[in-house]
Amino acid sequence: MKDGQFVMLPRHELPHEPDGSRNFNESVYTNAFDTASPVGGWMRLGNRVNEGYAELSVCLYLPDGRIACQFARPQITSNDRFDAGGLSYEVIEPLKSVSMTYSGDLIIVEDPEALRDPASLFQGGQRLPGRAHWVHEAESPVHGGEPADDSVQTMYGRDFSLGHFNQHGRARGEIRVGDQSWTIDGRGWRDHSWGPRYWQAIYFYRLFIANFPNGDGFMLLKITDRAGRVRREGVLLVDGRYEPVLDLDVSTEWTGDRDPAFVRLGVLTANRKARIDAEILQLAPLRNRRRAGDEILLSRIAEGFTRFHWNGQQGRGMTEYIERLEDGNLAGFPL
Repeated sequence: MKDGQFVMLPRHELPHEPDGSRNFNESVYTNAFDTASPVGGWMRLGNRVNEGYAELSVCLYLPDGRIACQFARPQITSNDRFDAGGLSYEVIEPLKSVSMTYSGDLIIVEDPEALRDPASLFQGGQRLPGRAHWVHEAESPVHGGEPADDSVQTMYGRDFSLGHFNQHGRARGEIRVGDQSWTIDGRGWRDHSWGPRYWQAIYFYRLFIANFPNGDGFMLLKITDRAGRVRREGVLLVDGRYEPVLDLDVSTEWTGDRDPAFVRLGVLTANRKARIDAEILQLAPLRNRRRAGDEILLSRIAEGFTRFHWNGQQGRGMTEYIERLEDGNLAGFPL
């Protein structure tokens, strides 16, 4: 499959040969949310084989407001599979169906504010055995792929990933935490990327991912570099077809902790104008840190379980705000 800018073949579903860059990363991500109840979450595994570890992230939003999560850096020695630290990803049918499963301890977060001090949370937080599993079946085309040539801009920029694709789908599975369990019968979204990556390559961006009960959805990205240059990317999914975004406005209402609470989105495609409201129900205030010589580089990664309203429908999904943190200042706040 080739759309003039990107090439997407079944083999791109499988792990790629790492290049020589120390920070080569190959990442798979899925999210899934139940249609009938406010439960769901996301899982990500990013292989950094040239650094000898994988980035493991599991974040589950439970109906009572708790978050069950796990973050780890299990050791790996090859990039021939997505399977580390109890988290695994399987391609059932390329471009059509995948599954993701985590089995292991989960940290139970009663108050998301505890995530601002992860060292204390990881040391003394309550833990329960858990399992999350879901299967994604495609309900959309694949968006993205490998750039057709060196002139093509990638989704997040070539200093964050080279190849990248994503897809909306039907999601079914189960979440278990301790002796409680919840069924996932709804929809979700997935992506897969590969190439050199440091999180701090992102100056700031705002990402919105949603699914609606009738099968519509969207992925919307507004990304800004240090020089103030802005790109607006993404798609609306309408009646099983992707409509590329031509313009995107983002207006954020913030909490006193500088976290996003409510967002108003204006979207333009060749076929329609859309007004979308995003109410963040539960926020996981995460961060990423990296040592560069004698300097510690920090990024805020705010992951919000979100209820979206669009065209008379209510859907669920994720809001993700990433930005560099410099001298205590968030690069994108209050934009």
